[in-house]
Amino acid sequence: MSADQEAEAEGGSADAELSEAYAALLGDYERHLSAERGLSDHTVRAYLGDVRSLLDHAGRMGRTDPEGIDLRTLRSWLAKQQTTGHSRTTLARRATAARVFCGWLVRTGRAQVDAGAALGSPKAHRTLPPVLRPDEVESLIAAAIAAAEDGTAVGMRDIAVLEMLYATGSRVGELVGLDLDDVDYERRVVRVLGKGRKERMVPFGGPAARALDRWIVRGRPQLVTESSGPALFLGARGGRLDQRAVRTLVHRRLADVPGAPDLGPHGLRHSTATHLLEGGADLRSVQELLGHASLATTQIYTHVSSDRLRKAYRQAHPRA
Repeated sequence: MSADQEAEAEGGSADAELSEAYAALLGDYERHLSAERGLSDHTVRAYLGDVRSLLDHAGRMGRTDPEGIDLRTLRSWLAKQQTTGHSRTTLARRATAARVFCGWLVRTGRAQVDAGAALGSPKAHRTLPPVLRPDEVESLIAAAIAAAEDGTAVGMRDIAVLEMLYATGSRVGELVGLDLDDVDYERRVVRVLGKGRKERMVPFGGPAARALDRWIVRGRPQLVTESSGPALFLGARGGRLDQRAVRTLVHRRLADVPGAPDLGPHGLRHSTATHLLEGGADLRSVQELLGHASLATTQIYTHVSSDRLRKAYRQAHPRA
């Protein structure tokens, strides 16, 4: 199961019956996450799932209002998750969600004590996903081109989507959120709206530019409807392309590449970062391209191949 799937599947029971007070509280928190913090729909769903699980647990312990959610409640909730087999990554995410939620309770006057401030977090295993080799990326694009030999609009769109995912290292939510005027074709840069609604300008190369041009000039007009709006990428019915369709596309086309790992769009993002580093890009530039707030995130997210390290050692060390 991918990290994205686990976040959705383990985010908490959507069927848990909350008290009327807790249900209203959850609604207020959802509005805060969406409107005030500007988080993506996926992140909001994950946070709400975690907080719903916490509130359900608190209710079962007899904690009927936010003031009753203390450190003991938080720890017993996390302990319960651990006994039911949740991964360390999920537990760490849930602890973070609880701390953020408890901080919000205090800031909004719903609680006097920030119970989450003293809550520890299980150390998540930083296991890196497999990445594609550059030749596997070429085969991935070739598979999409072969599948689009009939010249359909969807085929042209799929090629452009894969090219842009790899060229820009964008998150899938960022890609499907692009509008037509986000693309500067002369400078070959695209304006990406990232986490927290932070904008960044990301370059893309010739292959992606050509695929985009074919899609916009020849493909998109075949799918556009009155409801399409400014969306850059459209679904088969003319609406904005959704994330699930992109994930399905990546998995399907990678299945056509012999020996390639089964990755989703985030695996392409990781591959982009890895190939940039192996090609000599500095870490700060990769951080900016990916839209990471912290350089530490980029250092964890990317890795440098042992071949590149050995090459750098031989070139730089006086006694190599």
